[in-house]
Amino acid sequence: MDYFFSFIIPVYNRPREVQELFESLQAMEGDTPFEVVLVEDGSTEDASAVVAAFRNSLPISYLVKENTGPGPSRNYGMQRARGNYFIILDSDIILPPEYLRRVVDSLNERYVDCFGGPDKAHPSFTPVQKSIDYVMTSFLTTGGIRGGKAASKRFEPRSFNMGLSARAFHDSGGFGNIHPGEDPDLSIRLKKMGYSLALFPTAFVYHKRRISFKAFFRQVRKFGKVRPILNRWHPGTSRLTYWFPTLFVLGLLLAVLLLFVLPAPLRFVLPALYAGYLTTLLANAFFKTGSPKVALLAVAATILQFSAYGLGFLESTILVTFSKRKPEEIFPELFF
Repeated sequence: MDYFFSFIIPVYNRPREVQELFESLQAMEGDTPFEVVLVEDGSTEDASAVVAAFRNSLPISYLVKENTGPGPSRNYGMQRARGNYFIILDSDIILPPEYLRRVVDSLNERYVDCFGGPDKAHPSFTPVQKSIDYVMTSFLTTGGIRGGKAASKRFEPRSFNMGLSARAFHDSGGFGNIHPGEDPDLSIRLKKMGYSLALFPTAFVYHKRRISFKAFFRQVRKFGKVRPILNRWHPGTSRLTYWFPTLFVLGLLLAVLLLFVLPAPLRFVLPALYAGYLTTLLANAFFKTGSPKVALLAVAATILQFSAYGLGFLESTILVTFSKRKPEEIFPELFF
């Protein structure tokens, strides 16, 4: 099959990140044809100057629209794209030079109408960004829940690095107006329609993610809130593993409480289990990153991640289950 790829990139107030992404697109290996569709989603700090600087070296379509959120913005770009296969990226992505070649090789080996690829930390990232990358991808944290090679049948591509055929986009209608959660929602709908999805392990990207723990906490709490809504929309997709962060938080609170209630040595049993887990995580993070600082930050990021996701998931589960209101009314901040 001959491919013509359209990179679909929504952006909101991130001209510096767009420049880094364009530089990596400029350095792309091979001769596979592609275009770049940048969708300016109501930014007050737009990327027009960056686009102008790369006009002569990249085939760019620059679309400017009012703010509607990332899902509708991706749809807006795909509706106007010329490719027969779309690659959807976040604006804070840096591509390795061999990225597109690996996508083509994977599609030629096993064609699918929707794929997702992993993400990694670039050497230039800050220690905080590297620690967040670790906890978002490690099998010791909720990164394991997202699905890896062994779990590819359950894999739900994420829109920071996601491929979608033009046919699948037009048949499905693309992304919904929930955010975050628009990517697993689309993945589930595509599976119901009989489309094939897969993880392409070699087609990785460098993902900057959030630059502070505060922003990371807010983002992951939204992830937790979204999952019960998706479970309600798509019965049968719920998994026991989605409860792990909530159980982690409740267990941690119980461990602290038992220190003041139980006699020794019983009071130390549960805290010892948590200490063992965090020590294992610390050692693994150091092994993976080679940095004691990043490893220590990864422990803090893990506790933040489990707390944010777990509490958001518990709150949403209770409200979505027992409230007579629609999710859009309960959590209007999650919908555009």
